[in-house]
Amino acid sequence: MIQRYQGRISGPLLDRIDIHVDVPRVEYDKLLSMERGEESASVRQRVEQARMRQHERFNGHAGMFANADMGPGEIQQMCLLSSEARQVMELSVRQMQLSARAYHRVMKLSRTIADLAASPQIEVNHVAEALQYRPKNQLH
Repeated sequence: MIQRYQGRISGPLLDRIDIHVDVPRVEYDKLLSMERGEESASVRQRVEQARMRQHERFNGHAGMFANADMGPGEIQQMCLLSSEARQVMELSVRQMQLSARAYHRVMKLSRTIADLAASPQIEVNHVAEALQYRPKNQLH
């Protein structure tokens, strides 16, 4: 039923969704575990700091407040990749046959991931994480 539903959604529509995440069912043992994840307060602080970086980046750019607002020109200017990240992106574009829209979405998401990590430039791990959020059953 899921595959039938996904078959009705066109590639261009899926291209407009930045993050695709499969969420597995939580095992009963983990529900009973006393182990805690990251505190919400620390996640909130990291997100607020990333938003501040974006606010500073887009200061003076009318109508732009977050990485999602960037167009192709701003992406080229503000999404600086390390040489290794550039190689991974180039290889991924070719192998995954990413459309221009998908490429730009990956770049904006990579910039956001780098912002969350307080990184001034986009590194390989940021690109790799952004690429893993592409739909698994769709190449472009």
